[in-house]
Amino acid sequence: MDHAEQQHLAGLPFYAPQGGEVALFTHAWRQRMPVLIKGPTGCGKTRFVEHMAARLGRPLVTVSCHDDLGAADLVGRHLIGPQGTEWHDGPLARAVRSGAICYLDEVVEARKDTTVVLHPLADDRRQLPIERTGEQLQAPPGFMLVISYNPGYQNLLKSLKPSTRQRFVALDFGYPDAATERAIVQAEAGVDAGVAAQLVHLAQGLRRLTGHDLEETASTRLLVVAARLAADGLPLRAACRAAIVDALTDDADTAAALAEVVDASL
Repeated sequence: MDHAEQQHLAGLPFYAPQGGEVALFTHAWRQRMPVLIKGPTGCGKTRFVEHMAARLGRPLVTVSCHDDLGAADLVGRHLIGPQGTEWHDGPLARAVRSGAICYLDEVVEARKDTTVVLHPLADDRRQLPIERTGEQLQAPPGFMLVISYNPGYQNLLKSLKPSTRQRFVALDFGYPDAATERAIVQAEAGVDAGVAAQLVHLAQGLRRLTGHDLEETASTRLLVVAARLAADGLPLRAACRAAIVDALTDDADTAAALAEVVDASL
C-alpha cells in the first residue's frame, strides 16, 4: 500500500480486511452486481459495508429489516400532506434515484413480499417498478444492492429462496483471526495490546464452549464494548460480565458457566 492510499484509507470508517472481500466487493460494484453477505452477529458486516461505501465514494442507505417490514416500507407509499395525497419514496427508491449503495441488514427478517421487490433490481434489469405510481426506476451505474443475514438464525420460515440467492454475489464472513481481532479491539476501543489479547483469548474460549443453549457466542462487537468500558476505568472482569456474559444469556446457570470461562481466561 503506497502513502497516498494510506492517507485515503485513514479518512474512512475503520475496517480490518480478513481476506479478499474488499477486492470482491469492488469488482462487484464495478460490474453492477448485487452482493449478499453471510455471517454471524457482530462479525463486522455492517462496518464493512460502511467502509466500502466510503471507499467507493457512494452515499449509503441502510435499512435494518424486521418482521413488520414490507415492500411498501422499502419502495414508498402515498401519504396525506398539506396539498392532499402525495407520494413519498421509501429508502430503496431513494437509493435507486440517488445512485447510492442500499444495504438491507438481516433481510430474512423482513416479510416475504420484500424479497420479491428486490428481484428486478438484483438481475440484469436493475429496475425498481413502483406499481402505485406507474414508474419504472432504472438504477444508475453507481447504485448497488447489498443484503445480509445470519445463517445461524435460518429456519424453514426465515431463509432466502434459491431464486433470490442466485441473483447475488456471495461473501461469507466469520469472526476474524486472532491477530486481526486484536487489532480491531485496539483500534476501536483504544486499549493496549495486553487487554486486547486477553479479550480475544476469552472470545476464543467462549466460542469453543458447547453444551449450553446459546443462540450466539462472543462477537467482535461485544469484545469492543467490553474493551471500551475497561478503557474508561471499569475493571476488566466487570466489563466482561456486563458486555459479554449478561449480553449472551439470561439463564443463571449458563451465565455462571460463562463467568467461569471469563475468570479462567483473565
